[in-house]
Amino acid sequence: MDRFLVESPHTGEDCKKVVKSVYAFGYLNNCDWGCISGDHRAWVTIEAEDEKQALQVVPPVLRAKARAIKIAKFEPEIVKHWED
Repeated sequence: MDRFLVESPHTGEDCKKVVKSVYAFGYLNNCDWGCISGDHRAWVTIEAEDEKQALQVVPPVLRAKARAIKIAKFEPEIVKHWED
């Protein structure tokens, strides 16, 4: 499986409804939120087969605006051999 960073923007007006929906999905503890600082987005890192599957953690009403970014970690051994 691959790892994805899922980003889900929402409005300040919809914030409480979005948080309640994520809670109902069972993902509240998995999410990080920017809402308190005025950046109304949620982020979660998830393992999934593909982008479509990763987006399933987003409530359906927000899915059209959400995006899933495939992410990876670089191992030190690989970086050491990179040429400038």
